[in-house]
Amino acid sequence: MNVIVSNKYKDLLNSLDFEISQNINGEFSVDELIQRFSNFYFNKMFLDITAIQDYKDLKNIQKLSMNLDMSRIILILDDDPFCSSPYFLSQLISMGIYNFTRNKDGIIYLYNHPNIYRDVAHLHNVGNTAPTSSGGYQPSMIQPQHVSLEGTVVLGIKNLTSHAGATTLTYMLKKVLSQYYSVVAIEVNKRDFMFFKDTTDMISTNSGDLSRVISENASRGMIIVDLNETECNLCTEMIYLIEPSIIKMNRLTMIDRNIFSKLGNKKVVLNKSLLQKSDIFEFEREAGINVFYNMPPINDRLDYSQSILPLIYKLGLIQKD
Repeated sequence: MNVIVSNKYKDLLNSLDFEISQNINGEFSVDELIQRFSNFYFNKMFLDITAIQDYKDLKNIQKLSMNLDMSRIILILDDDPFCSSPYFLSQLISMGIYNFTRNKDGIIYLYNHPNIYRDVAHLHNVGNTAPTSSGGYQPSMIQPQHVSLEGTVVLGIKNLTSHAGATTLTYMLKKVLSQYYSVVAIEVNKRDFMFFKDTTDMISTNSGDLSRVISENASRGMIIVDLNETECNLCTEMIYLIEPSIIKMNRLTMIDRNIFSKLGNKKVVLNKSLLQKSDIFEFEREAGINVFYNMPPINDRLDYSQSILPLIYKLGLIQKD
């Protein structure tokens, strides 16, 4: 279920006591890694940063972060001044890369307790300059932004099970809420918005630019963000989508046995759900969580506003007449 991609730290990674389904060693281009693993299922990848060709060119790391699920990757950093610099660590965080370490104990910890943004936030925004070969500094490639969002609702939507419908729900919410707010929809690290006929006020960006895009649209009354695997501390409201089919649920708990204990009081929405009230009660009892809303499958070719409005009411985004 786990994958090792090693180079300089081959011995360290081979000493791990985890079940490994694939183990490759060498130096690989980002395109090679994307082609090999973008459609390959793995629980965790232990990625030696020195196995990434030209990894000090941050555009390569950013390209990797846009095409692989970085929440499942533990990045083993090189023990050199560049990888130790506050600038470099802040850039990783700007790309949505939160799980990085230099030793075996760190790898084991992150395997069992993956970082989210709040765990590494103290390393973020530590400087907007990058070291040059001469020892001086130059402007940062991905500059963190200070964002003022007073009066703006930023609704984040994240799939917990794969393909749970965050992109389509983002689109439908944007269309319905546009009758009440000035709305912009944003998707992170994907380009799925292009498949909708009406892409007015719909923006595709990457995790490194997300803060800037939100800042540029801070005058809007409503910003809806399809986060994919990105964490965002700018969201004023979050909903987490689960498609409650047996296969999706079993896969989710296989990837993370503690997923439901981590959800706590978060707003969990069952999407594309055919569960009845009795089924939902049983689901809540087994998972130990409360379901915020149960959304049935929606025909997005027809007028779906009446199907979406109950969720909008429950979120308190508009008042029911």
